[in-house]
Amino acid sequence: MDKLIIRGGIPLKGHVEAGGAKNAALPAMVASLLIGEPIRLHRVPRLGDVKTIIDLLNHLGVKVERSGQETLSLRTDGTSQLEAPYHLVKTMRASVLVLGPLVARFGRARVSLPGGCAIGPRPINLHLAALEKMGATVSLDSGYVEAKAPRLRGARITFDGQTVTGTENVMMAATLADGTTVLENAACEPEVVDLAALLNRMGARIDGAGTPTVSIEGVPQLHGAEHEIIPDRVETGTFMVAAAMTGGDVTINRCVPGHLEAIIEKLRETGALVEETDHSVRVRREEQMQGVNIRTHPYPGFATDMQAQFMALLSIAQGSSVITETVFENRFMHVNELLRMGADIKVIGTAAFVNGVPTLSGAPVMATDLRASASLVLAGLAAQGVTTVSRVYHLDRGYESIEQKLRGLGAHIERFTE
Repeated sequence: MDKLIIRGGIPLKGHVEAGGAKNAALPAMVASLLIGEPIRLHRVPRLGDVKTIIDLLNHLGVKVERSGQETLSLRTDGTSQLEAPYHLVKTMRASVLVLGPLVARFGRARVSLPGGCAIGPRPINLHLAALEKMGATVSLDSGYVEAKAPRLRGARITFDGQTVTGTENVMMAATLADGTTVLENAACEPEVVDLAALLNRMGARIDGAGTPTVSIEGVPQLHGAEHEIIPDRVETGTFMVAAAMTGGDVTINRCVPGHLEAIIEKLRETGALVEETDHSVRVRREEQMQGVNIRTHPYPGFATDMQAQFMALLSIAQGSSVITETVFENRFMHVNELLRMGADIKVIGTAAFVNGVPTLSGAPVMATDLRASASLVLAGLAAQGVTTVSRVYHLDRGYESIEQKLRGLGAHIERFTE
């Protein structure tokens, strides 16, 4: 099992490039199930979650080839394997995205219910209710969802709550349905917009992606396409926080600052200096950071995936801050590890009360989930002394070669295999 050893207290300086967005690449890869022609995707990161989806798609008969560092070609000529087994789905909840495309193209699917999630329950009932409205027969059998429909039909679907994977799943299914499907209270995340852009390149007719109302006019069939995945806004935001925490000066290139407006606004409130261009963002800090209050919300609000990183920052900001988590339960598991490093944080219900301390101290800490692991790396970069972060396989799910990128900015960070 790998661990990271970080010697902190060094201001990060220089340029770093954001990778492709994990949460956009995964549904784009799954879209290959909708057609029998190749999809060519550029800027696909090498991540644990990407490897998991490749394993699942291979099982379902998709041929996946990587050329160069960032390009994947995927082709589904036809498949007799329409079951996504538990041993593949349990490691990543996004695997449930195969349900909609399989039913839309092949008329049936059997997909394992996802396993438990460290940051709280994320049920797929909204996905299933939407497919039923589109004419699918859905049943549960021995931990599996079975869905059948000779041909899905368009429907008006109102999600009870905003769901990114639910919006993506139903949007993919609706591209091959008879008639028009309208999604109300749809997720507005940039990753949803990116998937719609790919599907439209494949011949779909989707309007309104990025707004709460999405309209999909079904077509008889789709065709192959080529598409570049958008930059990863969470990786970009993580490097922005790293620059501010260490009192550095970092420019992140090949990113979209417009996807990070809520993060940029809060960084500026802390006293960080943020300069934007169309495709880069520079973050500097020259003064002591100030505490701010944060409340997570679906996009375009403050992203829950940046909550842990900001908690690390606010733990060394002057004054008090309150972080309220409204999206997921159990997303404060990094708190106990930050306390080991000298942070002053108290959790009451869905709120974390953070009193800034002058500095953190290096300590052995353990990652519990993807974004929690990022927050501990950031804390280690800003701390005095040496921090050892174990169980970094969580980190590898969503950050490609993060220690190499940080070393390029001057950080003292090494990976070791225990």
